[in-house]
Amino acid sequence: MRLFGRRTPELPAEGAALPGREDEIPPPDRHEVLGTPIGPPLPADLETLDVGMGCFWGAERVFWEAEGVYTTAVGYAGGHTPNPTYEEVCSGRTGHTEVVRVVFDPEQTDIATMLRLFWENHDPTQGMRQGNDVGTQYRSAIYWHSPDQREAAERSRRDYRDALRAAGHGDVTTEIAEAGPFYYAEPYHQQYLAKVPNGYCGLGGTGVVCPVGTRATDA
Repeated sequence: MRLFGRRTPELPAEGAALPGREDEIPPPDRHEVLGTPIGPPLPADLETLDVGMGCFWGAERVFWEAEGVYTTAVGYAGGHTPNPTYEEVCSGRTGHTEVVRVVFDPEQTDIATMLRLFWENHDPTQGMRQGNDVGTQYRSAIYWHSPDQREAAERSRRDYRDALRAAGHGDVTTEIAEAGPFYYAEPYHQQYLAKVPNGYCGLGGTGVVCPVGTRATDA
């Protein structure tokens, strides 16, 4: 299969991934928009979800604008290389995808709402790309932090797959896995579209409504 005249990007095996480094990239102290802490320690009564939707600049804005979200951050997850740089992730040799870490208050919102925002704001049928952004770092992913999140994510994937098929779209390619290490992206990436309002945003959904949280059984 060829994509825009190129070979479809493939994830590197663990032994072939870049070695990375021991030093972490520290996040800024405060969220540019919300004014809350970005990194730990965070209040213990909050929930965390990591999602990949393509370029993380626009994806992060979707969540910091959502009610009940305490803080957000962008970073790298799902790969092998420890503490990668942006350039390394874009090389396709780390195995990571660009993700948004969403920290939300379950007293003000819920996992169904977070998943609906995830599904409706990108195209989860495109494999290793989003629109014209091609590469393993743009793949769709949900990394869950609890068994309840896993169940909700897998159920939502089934429901949205059915809705997409009914609308004539292809199969969902979203990866769902337990959250592993999350590496903060460089500070200039954090809340990028708040700092550069006219900056690039490649985010685009399918226009298909996600049924998660809209049925009486999801209440």
